[in-house]
Amino acid sequence: MTETVLLIGGGGREHAIAHAVSESADATLFACASNRNPGIVELATGFETIEETDASGIIDYAESVGATLAVIGPESALNAGVSDALESAGVYAFGPREAEARIETDKAFQREFMAEHGIPGCPTFETFDDPDAAADYIREYDGDLAIKPRGLTGGKGVRVTGDQITKVEGIDYVLGGDYDAFVLEERLVGEEFTVQAFVANGTVRTSPAVQDHKRAYEGDEGPNTGGMGSYSDATFELPFMSEADYDAAVEILERVVDAMPAYRGILYGQFMLTADGPKVIEFNARFGDPEAMNTLPVLDTDFVSVLRAARDGEELPELQFSEQATVCKYAVPAGYPTDPEAGASIEIDAESAGDARLFYASVDAREDGIYTTTSRSFAVVGIADTIADAEAIAEAALSRAGEEGLRARHDIGTAALLQRRIDHMNELRGDR
Repeated sequence: MTETVLLIGGGGREHAIAHAVSESADATLFACASNRNPGIVELATGFETIEETDASGIIDYAESVGATLAVIGPESALNAGVSDALESAGVYAFGPREAEARIETDKAFQREFMAEHGIPGCPTFETFDDPDAAADYIREYDGDLAIKPRGLTGGKGVRVTGDQITKVEGIDYVLGGDYDAFVLEERLVGEEFTVQAFVANGTVRTSPAVQDHKRAYEGDEGPNTGGMGSYSDATFELPFMSEADYDAAVEILERVVDAMPAYRGILYGQFMLTADGPKVIEFNARFGDPEAMNTLPVLDTDFVSVLRAARDGEELPELQFSEQATVCKYAVPAGYPTDPEAGASIEIDAESAGDARLFYASVDAREDGIYTTTSRSFAVVGIADTIADAEAIAEAALSRAGEEGLRARHDIGTAALLQRRIDHMNELRGDR
């Protein structure tokens, strides 16, 4: 049976999903998003410009193309109940319903859920619906805190005292009026990593660990972004972690699914590897961006077969991944993220990217070419037997793209950065 797959979303993550769907021999891809991603448009049989939160518009389009499966990319669509709406219309969506998506969309729910069900790796936390009370807590807390607005912030809302900001700046942040509800957590110290799990019918199938780089500038400096790039190794672990560390993270994901058996879709765990093992920074209810661009290109299992098994109530197939490393580097507009400059011409395409995979993100596709917007522009992904070789492939692609009006973090995946991560964990564990 040929499946008609509807993809919701138009970023780099969704371009990677579209590529995975297109590699299936028995699937036809349609897509819809608020922006026209030229990479997705090229892969899809049909594309419709629809806001990702417009559930009724998405349902109309799904019915018009005869969708038999749907994949939801962005968290905004999950928060808007698009999965629920598709289910009501008879289209199976590989993405959690609004109630289960709260594991991402409501950070207070996330922590209270972990505490109620005894999920390991939960830091100490307090929730606040009153900014003044949150400010008082920061003043009185003996130590550093992660300050998290309760709802969605596009990956840019968290502030950490003692790292990104001072305690006084943290107080100013919660009183600034941008948000009115917060979760305040103990600051976790270690190395961040993520594990993305495919979940349906009580089955949890995990993928290799990935390390994302949120900070805007090389050396992990500057403000947080949506993610400047990421890498994975040829094994399921990263160079600074052990198999036991990875297994502990997987156990946490499995415990979440045990406590939330209706969950389906991708469950993304963002962890801090501390001296005492993995702690949970947060859960996301969808693929990461950029982490999807590390994971999906090395997934050897037919992606659509996983979706079909999920829909049909079957145990998900065991996932097979090629034993290769990946390095993803984002090109962003000059001035990003504080004062991005749109309108630069993007010259790179799939052919000129050489051995690297190219995934478009937020671009302006015009008749005379493709141009930058004010968000991340495109990512290049190197795939090779080692991280070093994958990094070289990604760098070569960036060099062919040029840097006029664009910039990137060239340190992602380099030997020097990896060694800093290893040394950091050795130091933390040696101080126990």
